[in-house]
Amino acid sequence: MSCGEPHETDCSEVLDHLYEFLDNEMPDNDCTKFEVHFEECSPCLEKYGLEQAVKKLVKRCCGQDDVPSDLRAKVMGRIDLIRSGQLGPEREVSAAGADVPRAAQD
Repeated sequence: MSCGEPHETDCSEVLDHLYEFLDNEMPDNDCTKFEVHFEECSPCLEKYGLEQAVKKLVKRCCGQDDVPSDLRAKVMGRIDLIRSGQLGPEREVSAAGADVPRAAQD
């Protein structure tokens, strides 16, 4: 999607990182670039508005569901392993919880 006009921040970059913007996971200077882009580009602003509405709808409809405690523990454990450097993109955790090279799982 592009309006066909030149922008300081390209439409493809904005759309590639739209969810980071929606989830407030971007540095402030990038947020500012995106806000300027939305002021200039109505197709991207429309896409942003649509995705924002979908996010609100999902939160309203599904936001009250509790995450099972075993799933929460598993996810938090994996995050801890990644942060400590014991687990990275080239390694995965098997169903048994063992750290296994990705190639060994295939």
